[in-house]
Amino acid sequence: MEQQNDHLKTLSEIRSLMESSTRFLSLSGLSGVFAGSFALLGAFAAYMFLNLGLFSDDYYIHISSGSNFNAEVLMFFIADALSVLALAITFVIIFTARNARKSGQPIWNNTVKKLLVNLFIPLLTCGIFCFALLFHHLVYLIAPVMLLFYGLALVNASKYTFRMIRYLGFCEILLGLTACFCIGYGILFWALGFGVLHILYGILMYFKYER
Repeated sequence: MEQQNDHLKTLSEIRSLMESSTRFLSLSGLSGVFAGSFALLGAFAAYMFLNLGLFSDDYYIHISSGSNFNAEVLMFFIADALSVLALAITFVIIFTARNARKSGQPIWNNTVKKLLVNLFIPLLTCGIFCFALLFHHLVYLIAPVMLLFYGLALVNASKYTFRMIRYLGFCEILLGLTACFCIGYGILFWALGFGVLHILYGILMYFKYER
């Protein structure tokens, strides 16, 4: 019986080593919480900048038609989005590096390269597609498209990190599809997808893997 337990322990250790060599397991739940918080702040800033009632007819008409997206509004939204992105990436790097040092896992290897490639190909495609939508004045589709492509990127990259990322991706895709049928409430869905879902995912990750 003791020998059998030793064999099971050895197999478990081998499995753990194989998983650590093919998956990047230093992602931090706290970085998800911070990223989601920054996204909520960015969404709130955008909502206040537009200065429209969230559930009013004016909000629906202006956002769905894109009539209020002049150069000033466009520059604000770009600056807002880039600020949220920069802050989110900064905290992801900080917390991920800290976790990697704790676990003794390298922060840069072939697995990380594959993770980033699989993540950024859909995201780069999304960026170009969103510019095309903006060019054709289809502003109301930008938020749903961002959620859809981001979800696809997470699902695509999840095979190189925690499986929980896959479920987050599915949730983002579902939210993006829903947003496609609720035109005019892009900021709300954007806040739910990039804000609330990230915070919930981060909390789950933290309590499951980091405590």
